[in-house]
Amino acid sequence: MAKSQIWFAVGTLALLLVSAIADDVVVLTEENFEKEVGQDRAALVEFYAPWCGHCKKLAPEYEKLGSSFKKAKSVLIGKVDCDEHKSLCSKYGVSGYPTIQWFPKGSLEPKKYEGPRTAESLAEFVNNEGGTNVKIAAVPSNVVVLSSDNFDEVVLDETKDVLVEFYAPWCGHCKSLAPTYEKVATAFKLEEEVVIANLDADKYKDLAEKYGVSGYPTLKFFPKGNKAGEEYEGGRDLVDFVNFINEKCGTSRDEKGQYTSKAGLVESLSTLVKELVAASDEEKKTIYAKIEEEVDKLKGSTAKYGKIYLKAAKNSMEKGSGYAQKEIDRLQRMLEKSVSPAKADEFALKKNILSAFA
Repeated sequence: MAKSQIWFAVGTLALLLVSAIADDVVVLTEENFEKEVGQDRAALVEFYAPWCGHCKKLAPEYEKLGSSFKKAKSVLIGKVDCDEHKSLCSKYGVSGYPTIQWFPKGSLEPKKYEGPRTAESLAEFVNNEGGTNVKIAAVPSNVVVLSSDNFDEVVLDETKDVLVEFYAPWCGHCKSLAPTYEKVATAFKLEEEVVIANLDADKYKDLAEKYGVSGYPTLKFFPKGNKAGEEYEGGRDLVDFVNFINEKCGTSRDEKGQYTSKAGLVESLSTLVKELVAASDEEKKTIYAKIEEEVDKLKGSTAKYGKIYLKAAKNSMEKGSGYAQKEIDRLQRMLEKSVSPAKADEFALKKNILSAFA
């Protein structure tokens, strides 16, 4: 199979995965605004700027609102980045951030929202204006909440890599970080050896002092090999955290929690696979034996990847050169259906590894 075909298949998979986990708040732009707003459903639109502190504070509440109204077909919950789409924001008289406006069904004449900026208050407004009856859904958190009772058990576990945010409930920077930190935890929720946790350092001052915390938020990383903790000094955008975890923990996740195209690949095995694919029938058995030996050396999560390589190698030998591409196509069809995150992981791993055989 040509490299261009492989990258096309991988790229198509990536697009499918991204679309399957799109945000519940619709991202509006100059290109799609009038296709989404002023049509056959009403819309609540937040006009924001990425650097705006009040916008960051609103973000988790607005995301809760979007999640709760996701199935309400008569109402759209959307947002516009005014740094990127200045002319659109200017068109609707936006002069401060965040500005929240209500667009009735079939109308591009907005009504400004002036109420409290909580998910509950926004939902009440939308229900009154749109004739809906939606309640704010409780969103489960993937951040592990630490206390004096469980801190040592979770953080000092030698089998886990643990990132800890020491925060104070009254801290503005902590509130701004909260929605991003939740997304970090969600991105790595299927990684059994990675824990994203936080501790109320105002409530558990003794633990904060023990680890040298003097300001909020303070982030410390406790890898398997260093339970004294390391200061996290990276950026505080989602991509910064994701890159840090991937580098330190050997994971391969993107910001949405999906496996990247590198997930599951073991360099030594991929090298042997290239030899196997190019080898004569007589040579294949010898190379397969080398793959078995290499798989036996693997430990932890890579041992799981080794088993996939081994099974793929065996099937490739038995079913011929077309096997890998047929299996890639089959897995892609499965991914186009509604599958659980765990199944999506399983299929993505297999596709990545099979690409070495195609």
